[in-house]
Amino acid sequence: MPSTDKPTTTDQDPAAHDPAASGKAAADTALLEAFGGVWGMVDTTVPGLVFVLIYTINRDIHSAAIASLALSAVLAVARLVRRQTLKHALSGVFGVAFGAIFAMMSGDAKNFYLPGMLYTLGLAVAYIVSALARFPLIGVLLGPMLKENLSWRTRNPGRFRAYTKSTWAWGLILLAKSAVLFPLYWWGDATQLGWVKVALGIPPFLLCVYLTWIFLAKAPPPIDVIAEMEAEERVAKSGGAGNDTVTPTGAAEPQPRGQARHRR
Repeated sequence: MPSTDKPTTTDQDPAAHDPAASGKAAADTALLEAFGGVWGMVDTTVPGLVFVLIYTINRDIHSAAIASLALSAVLAVARLVRRQTLKHALSGVFGVAFGAIFAMMSGDAKNFYLPGMLYTLGLAVAYIVSALARFPLIGVLLGPMLKENLSWRTRNPGRFRAYTKSTWAWGLILLAKSAVLFPLYWWGDATQLGWVKVALGIPPFLLCVYLTWIFLAKAPPPIDVIAEMEAEERVAKSGGAGNDTVTPTGAAEPQPRGQARHRR
């Protein structure tokens, strides 16, 4: 007859009982969302695809620009309905709007892609300069999301190296992308530039995210400075009185009985 004294448990999700696994999953999610996630790729790629598709068919800059801008606005509204962040959607709308204005005012369809190309080049230079200055932008971006802020610069050399490698990866890959697009802008036609830009929209981004994930997976875990500050606040509020001490994680540890008896 089986005993009913011992409760039985079934762990459907091991990560739920493993803080390290939960932290890793949160870090992976934060990494993808920091750069826009799946919807971010849609916001930045699909309007350009619509522009080059319509322009390839009818060679009309105005209809292609208006259609891509309208689609970008629809995507932003869809994010608003889903109560998602509008940061990446709005950047996509502004990018498409600037491109559409440049293209229609100049009468050159290639200018539709120029604002995005300049942004990519500027971002590549910023990544490389920040890595050279030993203040890698990937760490600045992900640090607050992973609750470590800038602690990696002075307290976690392993993560400092990982963030530096990741920043170099982003800078060099985006620089290589610019090296392909700008010659087409100068010497190619609008359809060639458009299709190549669409083709180079998602793969370099995924490669950058993948390399960042690899570098950070091999690095030490982030230092949760938010938890440390909360623990210090609890210690300050308690005034250090009582028989318990607060650990950096905020857990109370009882004093040995001998010390408590001596204090009384």
